[in-house]
Parts: sequence; structure tokens; C-alpha cells
Amino acid sequence: MTLNIQQLRQQDWQQAIEPRTLARGEFCARQGLARIVSLGTDSFSASCQGSSEQRYRQQIKLQDQGGRWRVEGRCSCPVRFNCKHVVAALLTLEAQWLAGAAIAPTAEKLVHPAPIQQDAEHAPPGRLAATAPQSQERPQDNSTWPRAPGRSSAATPVPEQLLDNVKPQAVLVLGSHVRVHYDARKARMVEQAQHRAALAFEYAGRLAFGTAAKDLLVRLDEHNNLRIRRDRQAEAGLRTTLHDAGFSVALRQSEALALQPGEHFELPNDKAWLAFVQRQLPQLREQGWQIQLQPDFRFNLTPVDDWYATVEESPQQDWFDLELGIEVQGQRLSLLPILLQAIPSWMLAPGALAQHQDDEVLLVNLPQSDTRLALPFARLKPLLASLGELFWRAPPANLQQLRLARADLGRLTALAQGPTLNWRGGERLRDFAQRLHRLPEHNLLAPTDLHATLRPYQLQGLAWMRSLAELEVGGVLADDMGLGKTVQTLAHILGEQQAGRLSAPALIVMPTSLLANWQDEAAHFTPQLKVLTLHGPKRHGQFAAIAEHDLVFTTYALLARDIERLAAQPWQLLILDEAQNIKNPRSKVALAAGQVPAHQRLCLSGTPLENHLGELWSLFNFLLPGWLGDAKSFNRDYRVPIEKYGDLQRLAQLNGRIKPFLLRRTKEQVASELPPKTEITHWIELTSAQRDRYEILRLAMDKKVRGQIERLGLARSQIVILEALLRLRQACCDLRLLGDSVQPLKSSDSGKLTALLKMLEQLFAEGRRVLLFSQFTSMLTLIEVELQARQIPYALLTGSTRDRRAPVQAFQNGSLPIFLISLKAGGAGLNLTAADTVIHFDPWWNPAAEAQASDRAHRIGQDKPVFVYKLIARGSVEEKIQQLQQAKASLARGVLDGGGQADWQLSPDDIDALFAPLRSEFKR
Repeated sequence: MTLNIQQLRQQDWQQAIEPRTLARGEFCARQGLARIVSLGTDSFSASCQGSSEQRYRQQIKLQDQGGRWRVEGRCSCPVRFNCKHVVAALLTLEAQWLAGAAIAPTAEKLVHPAPIQQDAEHAPPGRLAATAPQSQERPQDNSTWPRAPGRSSAATPVPEQLLDNVKPQAVLVLGSHVRVHYDARKARMVEQAQHRAALAFEYAGRLAFGTAAKDLLVRLDEHNNLRIRRDRQAEAGLRTTLHDAGFSVALRQSEALALQPGEHFELPNDKAWLAFVQRQLPQLREQGWQIQLQPDFRFNLTPVDDWYATVEESPQQDWFDLELGIEVQGQRLSLLPILLQAIPSWMLAPGALAQHQDDEVLLVNLPQSDTRLALPFARLKPLLASLGELFWRAPPANLQQLRLARADLGRLTALAQGPTLNWRGGERLRDFAQRLHRLPEHNLLAPTDLHATLRPYQLQGLAWMRSLAELEVGGVLADDMGLGKTVQTLAHILGEQQAGRLSAPALIVMPTSLLANWQDEAAHFTPQLKVLTLHGPKRHGQFAAIAEHDLVFTTYALLARDIERLAAQPWQLLILDEAQNIKNPRSKVALAAGQVPAHQRLCLSGTPLENHLGELWSLFNFLLPGWLGDAKSFNRDYRVPIEKYGDLQRLAQLNGRIKPFLLRRTKEQVASELPPKTEITHWIELTSAQRDRYEILRLAMDKKVRGQIERLGLARSQIVILEALLRLRQACCDLRLLGDSVQPLKSSDSGKLTALLKMLEQLFAEGRRVLLFSQFTSMLTLIEVELQARQIPYALLTGSTRDRRAPVQAFQNGSLPIFLISLKAGGAGLNLTAADTVIHFDPWWNPAAEAQASDRAHRIGQDKPVFVYKLIARGSVEEKIQQLQQAKASLARGVLDGGGQADWQLSPDDIDALFAPLRSEFKR
């Protein structure tokens, strides 16, 4: 026997239901609580009022199993499956048939205005079909209610009308569900959103869904049914359109569209949903798809009609006010209150912002409105970064605009990214910001009379200095040693003179040791410039002649003494060579440099940052006072977070502020023709006499240092610490440097000097030319004695050397195999390309100083590979110093090269390491 759902009998399905549930369902049915919503060939939808007066939805599928029905009833109530509401729906359907009434769905107000047939095999639990509002509700007739199974009363078959060749129209419903919960791992409340799309097909005003594509049966009236033939191929094509848009079948039920009939689909992430809504959804509408957006759909976005920015400059020109806003539906709105309400403070950190690409958008709700907007991160990042900096401190309440320092001008250029922005005010500031962003715009040709051929990177440096001059700002040329900062600077001055812009002389301040080098370079590269050197007692009679010259040289030692005369003279350029000489902003020379008036200020330094970020602040305080704030705020906002805590976010912000004004190129980047440089650590084993003396000295110094730290603290004990380390370093070099030995000592008592002499013997046999650096001039004296005893000719340069040209020329001419140089006297300003080997006899804190010394040989003009040897006593304070050097070098790389390493700090652990016992064995 073939069963017919329109002739449903309780006796054919009651065995599938638990007796207690059957009794409860019969009670609900007798109360008339169930309604039939839609009817198919083997399934139907219904609704039933629960005990709490809440109406639940049922989706019931019946499978013919040889004369009996197998019931699969899904309900939206907590029981979910084959509950009393399902029983009530089954009995209600049977009662209508027994009463001889037309089986038609009632007029329930559900999501869709048409009946839906579903393939129940693909229906998620609790998902319901829709209704047909054109059908009239038929009241239940309790008198015809089936009270016992087995009642058999034949019903008259109802004629059917067939509707064929009807093309389905796609109906797509989009919805979202947002849940906020506490995330213990992130230690904050987080928002989790799910989104779904439900696909159905409309046939002549009726809806269907599912992949089975069975006919859709509709009861027109008591005497007529309508059978609509579904178009399987057309439905598959519409379904494929969704798959091509990136959708996949939702494998899990979501509250986003829990009760929405249709096949449920999902996209992989929010970015895909946004792209679908913005790009593909309009195309689907054009193709005739019906799109229904639920009120809670997160991507139901209102377009932004216009963007505007208002800039108001301060009279002092050291800050400006910025308001960024939008126009939506004819209303102008400032973005700051919207963003402050929509974004948690943790998202304002630069690290969080960096995780978002510029093509991503931020979804926000307008305050006290259901209007939702998509704002591009490319436009918001500069504003959010400024907000993030305000959150370092307490942000003002009811913020409508931002007050920014001049150092934030670059953010005006960044704001121009994205949609068209209507600017109001701030034309001068915006022009400055755009030109600053383009630095350098292009390479310049070298001045016609320059007696040098500039390399491409040097031409770029020349264009950079010219561009800064046009903007009336200064900068730091921080090229590696040996890349020609001197010739670039002279070319810039010559270009200004030839263009008629050198209306006043250029003043270059330098260490005394570099005067001769600058005089020689100027005479060689720019002989047409009139040069005046202010040095020695005769300089007082030369001040009156300054205006007659193009270029004036003076020294740091004389700058503070002559400041009254120099400050009274107008200058076109003020240039500090080896600008790290003003790294202490409170020093006399730094204060004096700040008093000299000039249209443009430049700093030349291969090591603008040697020990800490305060040195960099001092340079910028000279170049652009106020650009990095005052010293107190700089220490609070940058130095402490970066140096002490390794804060990479603050490092990135600092890099952004100084980037336009700091041009740094390494030899690896721009001088590919330069031969390689190889650095080698040569480990030394101390003699037994050195080891014994080192340990006695270490114990005494350790006790002294720790007592001082206990009394005054680590920061105020620096002098005592450095004195103690100096003594230990001297013991590593040669015990004779200590000056307290009661017994006569000789060179063989120094493991390092013995190793050096063996090295030199081998190097000279290979024809190598050597530069030997030491911190201690007394050590150089001991080495001199050994060279004289072996009749090895040498040159010597220390701070007491009067004529620097003579030893340099003697070595460069090739007549001497070795050049002894004190690190302080010869670490900068020398061109010694005749050497191919550099030896650092003893290490010091500053790795940049050692690198400068090495670059006396490894520089432009060198045609041989350069080998750099560092003599280090293993296990001693020298090894610990080398480890600290690496940490300090990472700080310099993080700032000067825009890198990410900036975690150096001096801690009590460093003190423990520096004064640790000397290891008893020598390990290679």
C-alpha cells in the first residue's frame, strides 16, 4: 500500500512516538494550538503554540516504510526532535483530512510571504518553511478529531493543475548574529560575529529550496491543487553562482539565520563578506536576484557621501588642529567621537594597526543610530595613530579634533590616501607635508665646476640636502664612514654658490683633528670656494673678513669661546661634522651651536647614535627645536619605552618622525664596488701572572663598585664603575699599564702583546699593511718599543700629534708597514686606504667608534679586501664588553636603519657579568 500524506492516519505513524509525548501532543491538538503552514508530497511545515504562549516552528518529513510512516519531526522548541508540538501538527493534519476539509496552510506571519517546500534531507534542525498569506486560516473542528487509530474514511481526490516551464528567481536572505564574551587569553571582552546566507527559489509567487527539486504542491481551494514543476537545472545554475562568489554550504547551524528557510551558505571571513557585499551583491541585483538584508546583518552598509578635513594652524607654527569628518545622508559628522566609541583602546596601538592592510575597512555604527559604515584603514591609520599617542596619556573628553605637533605633518599626506578628501585650511602645512613626503624628489646634476665624479647615491644625497634647503629645514647625513659625506657637503655648498643662493657664508664646525682634512678636501674638490679657517690666536683678527668668504672652518673647542662673534654673523649654512660631539645637550658646545643663526642646519655623522637615544634627541634639538618635543617628554615617550622595555611600537613611531630628516646609506647598500670586509675575533689567553693579578684586582673592584651602588644607586655610580672596568681592561692588555707592580715586567708577561707580535710577524711576511688601534696611548708606547727592537718602521698618531698630515702621508705613500693610532685621535676623518688590515688591540663600549676606526681603511678608494681583527681576552671583562657592544649596536640599527631591534638596557645583571670571575680554562 502506498501512503498519501493528504490521507494521514495516526495508526500509520504513532509507533514512532513515545506514548507520553503522544498524549501531550494530543492535548495540544485538542486545544487547537497547531497550524499547518505548508504541505509537500512527503513533508510539511507547521507551527504550534507552546505552554509559555511562545509559538514554535516544526518541519516534518514522512517516509513511507511499507505501509507505515517514519516520522522525522524537527522543532524549534528545546526538545528539538519528535516532540509534543510535532505530534500536535500531525494530528491537526489528520483531523483536517478526516473532516473532509481542503488541506490548506493557515495564514501564519513568518519571514516569507509564500509557502516553501524543502528537501528535508538538507534541512538543518529547527529550520522552518514560510507561509502563504493569500490562504485563509481554517479553524480547527474538534468534533472531527481522530480519537482512535484505524478510522478509515476515503477522501475524494482533488484535481490538480500543472504549471510547467516556469524559471525560478533566486531569493537570497543575509543575516548576522553577534555574541560578546570574555576571552581569558586576551584578558578582555571580545566580539564574535557569525554571518549566513539563505538561498531559496521563487516560482509564480511560491518559494522552494533544497537540492531534491521535487514538485511544489499548492492547495488553491477546496477543489483544486496546483502542482509547480521545479527546474532542477536552473536552480543548480543559481546555486553555482553563489559557489563562484566564494560561498560554501554551512555545515553548522548559526543563530544568524536560525529560523530562516532555505539552503544556508557561509563565507570564510569578514573580509570576504565585505567584498561580496560591495562588489558582487550589486551584480546579483542586476541579474534579477531578490536580496533581503535582515536588520542585524553586519554588512548592511550606508555609503559615505563625502570626506572632509579641516586644518587650523597655530600662530606659533609649532602645532595644528585637525578635524577629519564624513558626510552621510546629508549630515556632516566628525569621525573622532565615532571612532572613540567604536574602537577599544588596545586597538589604537601601532602594532594592532599594522595588522590591518590599507585596503581593509573598519565597520562602525553611527551613535544612536542603526546606520553602519565601512571606513578604509588607509584613511584612518594616521588618525588612529594620533589617537593612540593620546592614549599614552589621558585623552580629552568629547574630542572633536586633534591637536598635533609639527612632527605629525606627515600624517596629512597619509590622509590623502583613499577616497577624495575635501580640505579646508592648512594649505601651507599640507604643501610642506607633501614635499617632505617626496624627499628627495629626484637626483641633481653635480655642480659644473666640482672636481669630482659623484656616484648615484652621492647625487641623491646632494638632491636631499637641496630639498631640505628649499623647505628651510635641516637634516642628518648619516652615511657610513667612507661613503663621501665630505664631498657631498662641498658639492651642496658649491651648488648653492653657483645658483646665487649663498647669500651668506657657510660655517662648518669640526673636531680639531679634522681641520687639515677639510682644508685638503676643499682645495681639491672645490678650489673656487673662498675658504677661511678660524684657528689659533690669529683668528681674532679674521672675524671681520668672514663675510668675504664662501666657506668658514672652526672647531668645537673654539665654538663656545667665539660664540658672541659667530652668533652676530648671519650664515647661510651651519654644518656640524662628527655631530656626535653635541650628543650632550647641556654641554657648552651644544648650547653654543644652538645660538648660531643659519638658514639651514646640517649634521654629518656616521654614528649619530652611539650610546642612547638622548644623543639623537640632542641632534634634532639643534636641527629642528621642538620636533621631538622637550627632553623630558622624549625620555618618557620614546627613550625609556625603547631602551628599557624594547617597545617596537614606539620605535616605529620615532622612526616615522625622523625619517625625512635622516639619510643613511651603508656601504653594503650603495657601494657594491667596494671589496669585502671580514671581521675576526682573535681570542687571547692571558698569562698566569695576568690571571692572578686580574683576580686580585677584580675582587677589590667588585667590592668597591657594589658598595657604591648600595649607597648611591646604579645610575649615580657610573664613574666608579668605569674606573673599575678601566683597571680590569688594563690588566688584560699589559700589567705594566697598572703602574703598581713591585717586580720588573717584560713583554712576555702580556699574553695579548705576545700574540700581537706573532700576528705582525706573519702579516708582514704576507705583505699586509696594518692599522693598529688602542684606547691607551701608553699601550701604543709599549708596542713602539717592541717595533723599534725589531727594527720595524711605523707611523704614530695620538692626540698629542701636532702635524697629522705627515704620518698619514708617510703611510699612504707605502713606505711604512704599520700605523699606530689612538682610537680617539684617529677614529674619524682619516683616509687610509693603503691599509688592508685593521687590528683593535682592546675593545671599548662603543661599537660605532670601533667601526669608524675600521672604516679608515674600508672606504671608497679601497681596492683590496679588508680584514679586521679584535684581540679579546677570553672569559674576561673584554668578552663581556663585546657582548654589550652587540646590544648597543642593535639599538642603533633599530633607529637609524628603521629596524626592529631596540631592546638594549643596562641592568644589574650586566654588572654581575662584567665583574664575574675569570674563567680558569681557555676555550676556543
